[in-house]
Amino acid sequence: MSLRLAFMGSPHFALPTLEALIAAGHDIACIYSQPARPAGRGKQDRPTPVGAFAAQHGIALRTPKSLKNAEAQEAFAALNLDAAIVVAYGLILPQAILDAPRLGAFNLHASLLPRWRGAAPIQRAIMAGDTVTGVQVMRMEAGLDTGPVLASAETEIAFDDTASSLHDRLAQLGAPLLVDALAQLERGEAKETPQSNEGVTYAHKITPADARIDWSQPARLVDCQIRGLSPAPGAWFELDGVRMKALHSRLGRGDGAPGEILDDELLIACGQGAVRLLSVQREGRAALPAADFLRGQPVPAGPRVA
Repeated sequence: MSLRLAFMGSPHFALPTLEALIAAGHDIACIYSQPARPAGRGKQDRPTPVGAFAAQHGIALRTPKSLKNAEAQEAFAALNLDAAIVVAYGLILPQAILDAPRLGAFNLHASLLPRWRGAAPIQRAIMAGDTVTGVQVMRMEAGLDTGPVLASAETEIAFDDTASSLHDRLAQLGAPLLVDALAQLERGEAKETPQSNEGVTYAHKITPADARIDWSQPARLVDCQIRGLSPAPGAWFELDGVRMKALHSRLGRGDGAPGEILDDELLIACGQGAVRLLSVQREGRAALPAADFLRGQPVPAGPRVA
């Protein structure tokens, strides 16, 4: 059964769901995405991945800076939608927007709610050392990710997962989940389960303060920080006064003063234990496996990183 939908999303994470909705035969009446912004060396305006998809496939695209004004809300209501589908859109939806579609507005969220409500659930789950996460389809309401849940799918967070690998897995996991939930909703078979009031955590937006590595922390937390912030913005430290990003790591064996380099293969001591860096990026250079980096710049044991 075909539903008339607005799709509201911006980053690559949203694309598998958008493609799945089209493949399922739904009518995408309009795509909403964040406005194009300057990017790259030339600082040319670049559309979001979802915005670029709309242009490539001839789907109507709207990029309002806000949906709080009456004109934007009237234009949205005039679409006469069955539902709005939201996947990492990036704008707050006022109540008038939520109320306009016949069935309501539904969000694909990359956590197991009520854990990690908010902007950065994938990164925060890894940084906190969680071993399980998932995706959920939620009916949207005025609160921040507080609505009832229609469908869930779980996945383990592996010891070597980065934000990038987990992002891709969750995006693929979420696409069929949302399509199935929408079908159940239209048939009147969907079960909407209120979220628990216990276990609520917030996935606050990643800030520059989150990215600098504190080697006095236990190795497990340093490793989780590195993987949770990879590839962007990238956890960083200083080596001989030069900023370096640590993009992949694993727990290692060794003890020393926090930040001490314990061997010639980038094993770094932490407050408890040690972390071995597997992939690094010197400021202004390309990311490299640690072995390749060390061939060009050997790093002996003994000194400390900051």
